[in-house]
Amino acid sequence: MEKRSREKETERGRKEKTARRDWYQLDLSAIVYPTLQRRDFSSVYRLSVVLKEEVRPEVLQRALDMTLPRFPTYKAAIRKGLFWRYLEPNNRPGPFVQADVKNPCQPMHFKANNRYLVRVYYFRNRIALEAHHSLGDGTGGMCVLQTLTAVYLRLLGHSEIENGGFVLDIEKEPSGEELEDAYMRYANAKVCPPRLEEKAYRVRGTGEPFYTLNIIDGIMPVSQVIGVAKKYHATVTEYLNAALLYALLQKQQEDGARRMRPVKIAMPVNLRQFFPSGTLRNFITMIYPGVDPRLGDYTFEEIVVQVHNYMRYHLNEKLLRGDITTNAAVQRNPFIRVVPLFIKDYVVRMFYTKVQDRNSSAGLTNMGAMRVPEGMKPYIERFDIYMGQPFSHRTNCAVISFGDTLTVNFASSIAETDVEKHFFRRLVRDGIHVTIESNR
Repeated sequence: MEKRSREKETERGRKEKTARRDWYQLDLSAIVYPTLQRRDFSSVYRLSVVLKEEVRPEVLQRALDMTLPRFPTYKAAIRKGLFWRYLEPNNRPGPFVQADVKNPCQPMHFKANNRYLVRVYYFRNRIALEAHHSLGDGTGGMCVLQTLTAVYLRLLGHSEIENGGFVLDIEKEPSGEELEDAYMRYANAKVCPPRLEEKAYRVRGTGEPFYTLNIIDGIMPVSQVIGVAKKYHATVTEYLNAALLYALLQKQQEDGARRMRPVKIAMPVNLRQFFPSGTLRNFITMIYPGVDPRLGDYTFEEIVVQVHNYMRYHLNEKLLRGDITTNAAVQRNPFIRVVPLFIKDYVVRMFYTKVQDRNSSAGLTNMGAMRVPEGMKPYIERFDIYMGQPFSHRTNCAVISFGDTLTVNFASSIAETDVEKHFFRRLVRDGIHVTIESNR
């Protein structure tokens, strides 16, 4: 009897494993990203690692071929069904490593590149991974990048590099938790709180030509940024959010608009910090710290206090669980589930264009301090992250650190750099030494 029970359990496990390999339902966030796809826009982000020696592309290709099968939701193609899109395993040749391009995060068309939604680039001593957001968020992408880098370094003879953290064992099968839609596990609040956001200030600027993405990187010591943030009784994330809000307020005043609007930042929150999950797919939600200049003039110190208090109120398990539940309620609605995909696409696109995209003046994400296995540290100089092409004409900001190096990476689709100038001048005024790099 017990033997038969074990056999049934083994068979069930085998079937579940096979089912996972056949197709993957898009997670709650991923459903939106393909809907916004257009000729000049894809939800693509970039992660890169700067090594201390020049990259050998033929070895990097071998490492990629060995690494990507470990991540089935990245070695996948997106398909369209009658009611929903889904991911299916992609066994076509590729993806192939390429020499880097001047304008990163170019749109990914679902049928191009042998249907792969990842790209790997190299330039001198840099390895860059670009991924479509429908596959996963920055945490999943960082697992792919760090595992790829570890395999690459091992192929060069650095066998002392161990697995751990973001570096996964490529010989092991992915766990069910890595592939799960973690939103649905935690969308269990007893109420769906409404989200009411007022239209925010939009940066006006000269739109750049198609495929042009302006990159400005600020490289600075982590110790200096931490010291300045402590002076304001804030965290690094709160301080940098305040600096960006300050820059946006300065820009709005320079525009001379007759009607001032709230200035707000769209900031992704990594929900893994609040809800235990090992998922490599999307598991983030958005919050919108901001200030309203119609209430009066703000000093920089007041902006920091405003952001600090906003974060303390919004970043807790209860409110975030409610936000997840509100998002999941739409997908769980029986009527919505049977609405044809083309109608869903139209409604979501209209809502995002008319409402969601207008809720913020800019975007800022902070991946925090990167940790790598001890054996890998001697070969790495720094990491970079880019949020990619903004949906509308504006700038996005991404932050990441490694050791004592913190990088603030701006990606913009407009020619003017006023916001970036005000931001970095604020940091310099606070005594932070900033080195600027750009693709311009």
